[in-house]
Amino acid sequence: MQIIPAIDLLDGHCVRLHQGDYDKVTHFSADPVAQALDWQRQGAERLHLVDLDGARSGEPLNDAVVRAITAALAIPVQLGGGVRTAERAEELLACGLDRVILGTVAIEQPELVRNLAGRFPGRILVGIDARNGKVATRGWRTESTVEATALAASFEASGVAAIISTDISTDGTLAGPNLEALRQMAAASTIPLIASGGVGSLTDLLALLALEPLGVEAVIVGRALYDGSVDLGEALQAIGPQRQQDPLQLTVG
Repeated sequence: MQIIPAIDLLDGHCVRLHQGDYDKVTHFSADPVAQALDWQRQGAERLHLVDLDGARSGEPLNDAVVRAITAALAIPVQLGGGVRTAERAEELLACGLDRVILGTVAIEQPELVRNLAGRFPGRILVGIDARNGKVATRGWRTESTVEATALAASFEASGVAAIISTDISTDGTLAGPNLEALRQMAAASTIPLIASGGVGSLTDLLALLALEPLGVEAVIVGRALYDGSVDLGEALQAIGPQRQQDPLQLTVG
């Protein structure tokens, strides 16, 4: 299972929100590039960026930082947040990002997602953020009536490279991932799944390994790495032997 460190960008700084609440912001670093390089140095094979300004307003306020990060790193970088048009997705892919994540448009304009997935094989991900099983959009401020599992199923055979499944109720809490919700998401589609939200310990990461045969092939970790609840190097060592036991296991990316 691939462990993907996350950097959430707000006003050019590295932050974390509690359950997606913009009024509950913790600042971790004023230098996201240095933080990205540190995750790479510790052994990360991929980096996950979230443009919180873009998710909230749709405006690309952090592009300079994103370009600086992609230019500095040797590992692939993916980004989500505010990617709501084909032009925006193309712009991000052209500036050095390996993959872009479409969230709000996945429910509002699903054909746009399918079109981009066909044009950019392996580079389009769908972000499904759910609260109580229902999809939330536009920076988690708008809750729909669409079931997260139904949205996942709708992209079967679409060419989408993976689905990032975020449980909003656990995001930023360190309380552990919502394993049952992940099982349901994995059962809804054969598209590879990336877990996000709630990881607070090495035990949580090991628990996710039980879902790997179901299609949960990677996990995004944020606050736990910054708080020191999870040491990236130790986690990679612990998870690494598990990955090697199954020669057929495919990591996302």
